[in-house]
Amino acid sequence: MQPDKLRTSYDAVADAYAQKFFDELSRKPFDCGLLDAFAATLPAPVALDVGCGPGHIGRYLSGRGLDVTGVDLSPRMIEHARRLNTGVAFEVADMRSLPAGDATVGGIAAFYSLIHIPRIEVPAVLHEFRRALMPSGRLLVAVHGGSRAINAQEFMGKQVPFEATLFEADELAGLVTDAGFENVSAKIRARYEFESHTPRLYVSATRAG
Repeated sequence: MQPDKLRTSYDAVADAYAQKFFDELSRKPFDCGLLDAFAATLPAPVALDVGCGPGHIGRYLSGRGLDVTGVDLSPRMIEHARRLNTGVAFEVADMRSLPAGDATVGGIAAFYSLIHIPRIEVPAVLHEFRRALMPSGRLLVAVHGGSRAINAQEFMGKQVPFEATLFEADELAGLVTDAGFENVSAKIRARYEFESHTPRLYVSATRAG
């Protein structure tokens, strides 16, 4: 989905989105376990929450002792993140060009944000993640599992375009490996009963030295 359209769509639904998802980790023990392991294995306690939405992932990681900056394309979503999460930094930014120097970040968490990148552009985004990560830096990506792309003209009750790329485990793990990561691991979990009807896919990896 083109950045301008994506920004407009998320600005339009930001109020409802923040209300719905701000506390979702309280009901997701599997996700919390992955984030705990991620936070405990970074080479430096500096992390980016990419596509941060209302900031709940960043807040969780901050509570595990990390210096976190959340980035999101939607200014309205960043307003909510700053309001709801004291002590965590947030910036409007595109994941295609992260606000971080080369090899300066210990970890990148990207939960349900890579799905908004067209499949053909995903390798470039993963290379951008690698650029920002220091050697042995950790990557943790969460996406919706599947093999197709979703195209809709309604999102969270608003008449705005919505597009999402679904990924098979082998596909995403291969893309991460090709982008210069090692120790790549893919995990799949069935959806929780309160979630939409796709399996969840998580890929973790280490930036190769």
